[in-house]
Amino acid sequence: MCGTCGCSEGNKATVIDLQTGEHTHIDAEGNEIIHTHDHDHSHNHNHNHNHEQDHKHDLSSVSAHANAHGTTVALEQAIMQKNDALAIRNRAWFSGREILALNLVSSPGSGKTTILERTIIDLKGKTPICVIEGDQQTANDAQRIKDSGAPSVQINTGTGCHLEADMVMVGLKALKPTAGSIVMIENVGNLVCPALFDLGEMAKVAILSVTEGEDKPLKYPHMFQASDLMLLNKIDLLPHLDFDVKACLAYAKQVNPNIEIIQLSAKTGEGMADWYTWLDNQSAKAVAQAFV
Repeated sequence: MCGTCGCSEGNKATVIDLQTGEHTHIDAEGNEIIHTHDHDHSHNHNHNHNHEQDHKHDLSSVSAHANAHGTTVALEQAIMQKNDALAIRNRAWFSGREILALNLVSSPGSGKTTILERTIIDLKGKTPICVIEGDQQTANDAQRIKDSGAPSVQINTGTGCHLEADMVMVGLKALKPTAGSIVMIENVGNLVCPALFDLGEMAKVAILSVTEGEDKPLKYPHMFQASDLMLLNKIDLLPHLDFDVKACLAYAKQVNPNIEIIQLSAKTGEGMADWYTWLDNQSAKAVAQAFV
């Protein structure tokens, strides 16, 4: 997981409220530091350092490595336990307000943000939607969401490759979503680590574009096993691609027989009505399950 690959080592996330310009920094211990910027500039939080290693291996170093490995495993378990506890709190917070929270996961470039833009515009005046955007850097996607008419916050994870429950909690403090609304959490583009981290959502929605290859569910089975719905996006491009839709759907069902699948194009609007019907059904379920 991420502790092993090192992406979360010394990581510090930043939550940007697009409505107020307020920045909240979350350090590795979960502490929050809040400030407001009175000027416009881009942020580039780099983590630059060199790891130099010059040593010889002996029995003592092997023993030390074994002890370090045990410490790493214990640390990973502690991180997951802390995240799961905060996810339970988030889930209770959503349930108490009859809010439908969805965790949108995919590879980079699958069209998550474009789907959200179209959804916000099409459902304007019908369903209140707010969005938590996750990216390693920039507030570009959150600005696109804001321009589409929905409140948004941007979470920059720095070297991190996924959102975590405490980051979402800080984002919710800024957004203050209304009761009965939908909170869309657009996770960092990554089909591995986000499958492991519960954010307190009611459902995970995996987005797969037809430009990625039909065998993606087989290559990244854990993500599709963890997802309740798969959106097969960019189907307007099918006439120009060698993509086997039937095989793709079969692969998704192979790794998760219970996954629902909707084929759509956020560009042309084809299939979006089915997506909106699914959202209505899930919202009704969120209301029915409140306080249960």
